[in-house]
Amino acid sequence: MIGKHKVLQALRPNSAYALIDDAVVWYDKVQSEPTAEEISAKQAELQADYDAKKYQRDRKAEYPNHEDCIHALLDGGDTLTDLQTKRTAVKEKYPKE
Repeated sequence: MIGKHKVLQALRPNSAYALIDDAVVWYDKVQSEPTAEEISAKQAELQADYDAKKYQRDRKAEYPNHEDCIHALLDGGDTLTDLQTKRTAVKEKYPKE
């Protein structure tokens, strides 16, 4: 679940507020305090975006690391082919939704 702090930062960047027991105390004199409806809508939007990118997080956990990629590029040949095979298998396991 996307937290209220992240939601408030997305709605009112650089605003002055405090979260006390999930209640917002608004200190900012320039930016208006977001309504409960704005907060709920933005939270749903951010959550949907996070959920839609699950495949990216899953892929990242199984992709070859940067060092393996650099070695495969430098070595070429079968090493590079094997790396591409691993990357393709991960992409097929976690397709874009």
